[in-house]
Amino acid sequence: MDPTARTRRRYDRNSPLYDMMEHLMEGRAFGRWRERLWSLVEGHDILEIGVGTGKNIPFYPAGAAMTAIDLSPRMLERAGLRAAEAGRQVDLREMDVERLEFPDASFDAAVVTFVFCSVPDPVRGLREVRRVLRPTGRLYMLEHVLSRRSGLRQLMMAVNPLTVRITGANINRETEANLRRAGFTLREARPLAADVFWLFVAEA
Repeated sequence: MDPTARTRRRYDRNSPLYDMMEHLMEGRAFGRWRERLWSLVEGHDILEIGVGTGKNIPFYPAGAAMTAIDLSPRMLERAGLRAAEAGRQVDLREMDVERLEFPDASFDAAVVTFVFCSVPDPVRGLREVRRVLRPTGRLYMLEHVLSRRSGLRQLMMAVNPLTVRITGANINRETEANLRRAGFTLREARPLAADVFWLFVAEA
């Protein structure tokens, strides 16, 4: 099975339990970080990548034209229910970030929260995001990354195969370097918790 299909299957499988799996962290930190990230987002045409169950929908900017994609159809079903409950208009599409089905320069901004840990080829996905952003368009990200601290770094590398098998998420990604490899200019890199959880803002 190819990596993209394997990732889709894992998230389809986890979709009924996904919110419960993240409930504790969502209440303690993730929800607050999402609100902070979305307060920075500017532009009218906005793409959310990896909408999941729709946890970001309550933070969408008023008046923005929102498009949201996800690899998992079962995640998209839950996002659709959340959008309806919130009374928000969202163009939800099943799509792979490594192969975005949008013309060049389609969006003013793109937003990603804890997604590129699961993308099989993160640099390829980031290059696709850059392609669909307009000149000087910005990518806003929350991500967990590989620690630079020796002991924690070694531990994260050791347990990464298990986390991928269970959740589909890698915990050994070096997202800041991947952004640069994809051609983005980093405008902000803000640590949120130790040196594992980060907020990034990058310009196309």
